[in-house]
Amino acid sequence: MDASMSMLTLGVRDLAAARRFYVDGLGWKPAAEVPGDVVFLNVGPALLLGLWSRDSLSAEAGGLYLGDQAAPISLAHMLPDAESVGRVLDEAVAAGATLIAPATERDWGGVTGYFADPDGYRWEVAWNPTAMPGMVEVLGPEAARQRLG
Repeated sequence: MDASMSMLTLGVRDLAAARRFYVDGLGWKPAAEVPGDVVFLNVGPALLLGLWSRDSLSAEAGGLYLGDQAAPISLAHMLPDAESVGRVLDEAVAAGATLIAPATERDWGGVTGYFADPDGYRWEVAWNPTAMPGMVEVLGPEAARQRLG
């Protein structure tokens, strides 16, 4: 199996609320959707974010959810400069997110903050000044600038 990912699916409690947050609030465009069932958002080259009901995902994937908490993962949105981190966090909160941690300078030299979407999934908003080989192409400021256009 090659090292790649084509889609990440979030199991959501309320598909309409999740769609409102990501599409209406954040302004992300659906790549495809089945109204009332699933929404696919294009979030990168050959990468989709799926929004699907927790119950349906759990039933298909073998009983993922035992409680009512979001999965213990974080998703990341990299930015080309440190100053943008606070602005993007504010935009997410205005769209309906909950601020978890404000923009903070980290010991490793970057700036990060976190918000939670309506289902509690944590999104890291970050600027990473890395020059580490293998990481700069994905996490560095120039990679973020190219992605954002």
